[in-house]
Amino acid sequence: MAIAKKIHGFMSQSSFIRKMFEEGLRLKKQYGAENVFDFSLGNPNLAPPEAVKARLCELAFADIPGKHMYMPNAGYPETRAAVAAEVCESRGVAITADQIVMTCGAGGALNVILKTILDPDDEVIMPAPFFVEYRFYVDNAGGVSRIVPPREDFSLDLDAIRQAVNEKTKAVLINSPNNPTGKVFDEPSIRGLAAMLSEKGKEFHREIFLIADEPYSEIVFDGVRLPSVMKAYPHSFIASSYSKSLSLPGERIGYIAVNPEMAGLDEVMGGLTLCNRILGFVNAPSLMQRAIAGLKGVRIDVEAYRRKRDLLCDGLASVGYRVVKPEGAFYLFPRTPIDDDVRFAEALRMRRILTVPGSGFYGPGHIRIAYCVDDATILGAIDGFGEALKEFK
Repeated sequence: MAIAKKIHGFMSQSSFIRKMFEEGLRLKKQYGAENVFDFSLGNPNLAPPEAVKARLCELAFADIPGKHMYMPNAGYPETRAAVAAEVCESRGVAITADQIVMTCGAGGALNVILKTILDPDDEVIMPAPFFVEYRFYVDNAGGVSRIVPPREDFSLDLDAIRQAVNEKTKAVLINSPNNPTGKVFDEPSIRGLAAMLSEKGKEFHREIFLIADEPYSEIVFDGVRLPSVMKAYPHSFIASSYSKSLSLPGERIGYIAVNPEMAGLDEVMGGLTLCNRILGFVNAPSLMQRAIAGLKGVRIDVEAYRRKRDLLCDGLASVGYRVVKPEGAFYLFPRTPIDDDVRFAEALRMRRILTVPGSGFYGPGHIRIAYCVDDATILGAIDGFGEALKEFK
């Protein structure tokens, strides 16, 4: 075998998302893009705000000494200060530049956090469903994933999490607004989780970290508010990015925010900065760091995603689906009419509709529909969704 056995195994378990995306490319070439309805990839279809374009043009031609040179591994001080100001305002904590590390997206942020805190065989609890690559991130750091089921409505099952915590538990990793469900974990759930982790930390004489993956934090609907994990729990990290809030996924610009009340804060920050370097990221992209520092308050039009959500939900309801409108992100996770979600996704594919089986997110019996697409894609797919539903009724 040319590659490592572990990676060979991971490839067989790898994300349905990319497989369906690649199938979409094949079908579009065969049938024409307008005849393929691709909901497979959470790739924002909204253009970045004009202010982003203007800022990048300004920086491209600006005469800035050392514009493309190395900077501190944690990032430019002025960028970290700008990010800290936004985190302080949105999460209600007195965080400074000293508690920010700029990273290569939220994925980079999670890998840096996990590398910093995990010893071999430490466990990370992950409430399902979740982004499938979390398991690989935990393995990258030598840890072990411990998966717990959610409640029926995809909210946190605190009893299940409590039962999963043991002397090997080092962290709980949550994602809200959630990919794939669009669920926003409410404040009572976050406070209940924080209280339980504090209690269990005392029982096992170790800090149990709470890691909040929040790249969709700006995309919430209908007056829903995202609770602050930092206000609720001192041993907390936020991993986030500008991939969704500014429609910049390909630029790989994100950050880690560390609770200023965390025990051993200076050591943690030193570890994060070291791991940012030794994992091979070295630092977040310099030009994007400079751009972010000058884009305070700039965001995509969240209302556009709300409208797409409603267009999809209303369309699916009209052909017989039972759907609950997601509270955030840009995904719908409806139940499939049969238990075999892979088979149902295949029935949709036969109608040139590309979705992702929920099994890929540890949420079997569902499909994920990424509605960050053109309205024409949503409208053009509704009849096919209806035909597939009828096939199994």
